[in-house]
Amino acid sequence: MTRLPDAVVGDAYRSTVGWNLIADLEDLNDRMPGHEGERIGADLVAEAFEDVGLDDVTFDEFPIPVWRRGEAGLTVAHGDRETTFARSHELVELPGTPSGDVTGELVDVGYGLPEDFEDVDLTGDIAMASSDTPDDYGRWVHRSEKYRYAAESGAAGFVFYNHIEGSLPPTGSIGDLNGPGPIPAVGLSKEAGARLQRYCDDGAVEADLTVDCETDRGTSRNIEATVGPDTDEAVLFTAHVDGHDVGTAANDNGFGTAMVVEVGKILARVADELETKVRLVVFGAEETGLYGSYYWSHTHDLDEVKCVLNVDGAGYSRQLEIHDHGFEEISEAFDAVSDEYEVPIRTESQLRPHSDHWPFVQRGVAGAQGRSSSGANDRGWGHTHGDTMDKLDVRDLRDMSILCAAGVARLARADATVDHVDDAEIREACVDDDFDVGMKATGTWPWGAEKDWPWADEL
Repeated sequence: MTRLPDAVVGDAYRSTVGWNLIADLEDLNDRMPGHEGERIGADLVAEAFEDVGLDDVTFDEFPIPVWRRGEAGLTVAHGDRETTFARSHELVELPGTPSGDVTGELVDVGYGLPEDFEDVDLTGDIAMASSDTPDDYGRWVHRSEKYRYAAESGAAGFVFYNHIEGSLPPTGSIGDLNGPGPIPAVGLSKEAGARLQRYCDDGAVEADLTVDCETDRGTSRNIEATVGPDTDEAVLFTAHVDGHDVGTAANDNGFGTAMVVEVGKILARVADELETKVRLVVFGAEETGLYGSYYWSHTHDLDEVKCVLNVDGAGYSRQLEIHDHGFEEISEAFDAVSDEYEVPIRTESQLRPHSDHWPFVQRGVAGAQGRSSSGANDRGWGHTHGDTMDKLDVRDLRDMSILCAAGVARLARADATVDHVDDAEIREACVDDDFDVGMKATGTWPWGAEKDWPWADEL
């Protein structure tokens, strides 16, 4: 198949099925992994798969740790006053935090880079780090990495303050893959963080951090459908249905989930022309440890996966980006789409060892992440209570879905070769780009580990 028929493209640009799905997912409010909203969201995706004419719609359930939010507060003493941050626009718990009540000196460690913790004794202190990473640092330093450095330096608590304005405390997982982390942790808004920085500049600041939450066991589900011929080999187009509960997870990743449905709808119109099967997979439990994609990649024959394109963080704009992790054949397919539709598509080769493509890529499977440019070095509204549907544009969804469907159709051609590599090449690339530093610090380095996925012992 060389190109999508004009009539199919025209119909796709009038489609509302994905947009309506985002609205339905938003109305669930809470799609945290293992919560009721995630289960209902999976049902909605399955219904949408069936409605757009996809084949073999199935669920696959797997075990996960389930974290449930309680109350949190941070009280600081400065001068002769006391200030408490506890309102939802100031402070949220970070998923994976344990409960606890700790008192100590508040210490600002800046960006929270590895070198910011060198020869620093934080015993009994509450460490405070920015969500930002300097543009010239070379790699993004994840919140969980900063959290681990704080704990290893002896800190009794961790405060992660946003660098994006708007009274938006950031959330995001920091816990172990099989349970809570070692110290209580919260996200703080930029505005509240600026006040605390000011207090710290004036001298020692005593703080009391209180966190109340629960971690138990539960399940999540992957939802899958197929389109095209019954070949052993398949191209995977994926996203994740779960999302953080402080907002409505409209962009991260309701938008990506809607794209999977829209791409499936487009490909169903040209199913007879596809030369390789396409598997549309929406994973569960991405936000707390990539559980769904690890489960899928360890319960299927990866020799039958031609390549993976995972969409996560795609709702920022209409500027499609393809991060190919060195699998140039994937970028070449989208370069051809860019030329065909006369629409710019940015391609990038550096590894992105986060999101649901990573369990495949780390094992040498050809994989890429599709996202859109946010115009800045940040996740924008993502992982905050600002991640709501009003920030999205239906035209972005339609444009990106058409381009991704065209790219997937090209990758599904019999003459499109996408070679896997030995996982040693991926390991070497991680080391070259210093990603091994963060993964080793957070216990997610898969090479040399006893197991490279979180629940091997439970199956």
